[in-house]
Amino acid sequence: MQPLESIQPLGHAISILLPGIAARADEIEAARRLPADIAQQLANAGAFNILRPRSLAGLELSPMDMMGVLHAVARAEASTGWCAMIGSTTALNAAYLAHDVAKEIYCDPHSITGGVFAPMGRADDKGDHYVVSGRWQWGSGSANCDWLSGGAMIFKDGELQRFENGAPYHRMMMFPADQAELLDTWHVMGMKGTGSGDFAVKDIIVPKERSVSLIADKPVEQGPLYQFPIFGLLALGVASVALGNAAGAMDEIKALARAKKPQGGQRSLAERGVVQTELMRAEAKLGGAEAYLRESVEKCWEGATTRGALSADERALLRLAATFATETAADVAKTAFTIGGGSAVYMTSTLQRRFRDAHVATQHIATASSVYELVGRVSLGLPTDLAML
Repeated sequence: MQPLESIQPLGHAISILLPGIAARADEIEAARRLPADIAQQLANAGAFNILRPRSLAGLELSPMDMMGVLHAVARAEASTGWCAMIGSTTALNAAYLAHDVAKEIYCDPHSITGGVFAPMGRADDKGDHYVVSGRWQWGSGSANCDWLSGGAMIFKDGELQRFENGAPYHRMMMFPADQAELLDTWHVMGMKGTGSGDFAVKDIIVPKERSVSLIADKPVEQGPLYQFPIFGLLALGVASVALGNAAGAMDEIKALARAKKPQGGQRSLAERGVVQTELMRAEAKLGGAEAYLRESVEKCWEGATTRGALSADERALLRLAATFATETAADVAKTAFTIGGGSAVYMTSTLQRRFRDAHVATQHIATASSVYELVGRVSLGLPTDLAML
């Protein structure tokens, strides 16, 4: 993955924070949310600003640099990496808004945004504004956000509106975070520190210009970053966090293997041939998945910079590589956990947390196993709805 030292000055600012974040992993998990001071430190370093347009004082990093940042943070602590991923990818909304509207939300480069694309809300069209109500799940990092967004079905005069293809019409609604109620629903097995509870609003007013359709609208910003499909960038973010978490698991099992002598044994785990074999298989799998992801991103970046667009095949490749990377990362975390033996099952072990976090990442819709079917249809030349690709 792109090393932090090559992404300056952001890389230096973030690298300074990583040891402290790793040292507070237990605290982050116990709190079931990212502590406010860590979120603010990351914001001040620029971690949530990586995909914002330069016209809004954003960093507008390339997808490859984005992946390097998120990988490094997740390698230190996966829930923190996840929150950085959500904060940075939701800021992509800025590229779809009129500049004066985007400036209202994103003028502070240290602000934090969050949200959920799934259209779990209802927005009633009242002419120049929507009246919005809804409850959204998986609101990662919401407690530290200044602005939130949620997908909502659009109704007019009580009738559900539809896209040209007949699918229900929905848009992302953006509103100040203090207009939402945060609900304590995040009681889960992994990614505990992300604070991904529900949030809800009731009959709030959202000006129409503060909404976007990530399916029907075209980005206002013209840089190559914004020619990438937004769901592809989200999948890259999830995959980067998963790969960083797996790299952290490998760091930890190697350290344990050098230090641990099984009960009744004279040799450390590291001296056992079976451990050496399984670790190197895992390392090769992880390296192969990362290489495939990098190669896919580089190919798509070339398309975005030279043609100003990605083909359906390139978009499918992006999702395939991200899904495979996330799945492979979970397998690697499982291997590290298994090699750790009985000591890995205790809550004091970092390996059990890496294992749990890895398998939560595989459940995200952007990298879930259903993606294989979606990209398979593209590869086989079958009629495919590309809206979510």
